[in-house]
Amino acid sequence: MQLPQSELILNEDGSIYHLNLLPEEIADTIITVGDPERVESVTRFFDKIEVSKHKREFKTQTGYYKNKRITVISTGIGTDNIDIVLNELDALVNIDLKTRQLKEELTSLNIVRLGTSGAIQQNIPIDSILISKKALGFDGLLHYYESKHLRDLAFENAFVEQTQWDEAKNYPYCVPGDSDLITHFDNENTYKGVTATNIGFYGPQGRKLRLELADNALNTKIENFQYNTEKITNLEMETSGIYALSLLLGHRAISINAIMANRINGTFSKQGSKTVERMIIQALDRIALL
Repeated sequence: MQLPQSELILNEDGSIYHLNLLPEEIADTIITVGDPERVESVTRFFDKIEVSKHKREFKTQTGYYKNKRITVISTGIGTDNIDIVLNELDALVNIDLKTRQLKEELTSLNIVRLGTSGAIQQNIPIDSILISKKALGFDGLLHYYESKHLRDLAFENAFVEQTQWDEAKNYPYCVPGDSDLITHFDNENTYKGVTATNIGFYGPQGRKLRLELADNALNTKIENFQYNTEKITNLEMETSGIYALSLLLGHRAISINAIMANRINGTFSKQGSKTVERMIIQALDRIALL
């Protein structure tokens, strides 16, 4: 079946619409970062850069680190942008953009999120590195796709019951990261946990400036939630979308978090740039071995 122009949107040069990329301009291993300026914080360690493009919040550079071809792309903030990035990356490798038809042989990408996050457990220190074993999404993105077969429904239901989740909000969805990638990137210095993905930075994450919150106890409920031996360890804004769409599309994904704040202790990193750089270097060295 040929995909219509209104569904698969291309630019005049044949590149995919939002990312402005051609299939040959990306590698099979993708690093995602939120901030466009962080792309070069990663690629400055590369031996060579062969592609550099920037459209809207989506900045992309493809090059080589220790003979490994890697693409680094900024997503901006939030799972609404992740919906664009993951679908368009998949289209670049699994749809023939000239014929507008799905390829018979599909490609599976390795997708590595390098991002910042805030801990929601007292024992996770700032400036530590945390790998997301699974994500609990409050954003609602996955509900727009056929997905029940991928979700940890028991975890979701336990969270809703224990926190008395407001039914006016999106129903949380729980999805895992790729177990092989998690094992590959794990070391004795990393924490592992369950990452909650919120739809905003202020109210949705329990921050109050001038606006009153609908539930002042929400972060306390998240902190105290436990399902079997699992607790929610940190809050951020992209992981659930990356894990969900990667699972649906047949890609492998991992989210690695530099812990910038501890929301329970009320502390924030004074050396955030050094922590992020340490996360980047550690991740690049592991990616080179994939």
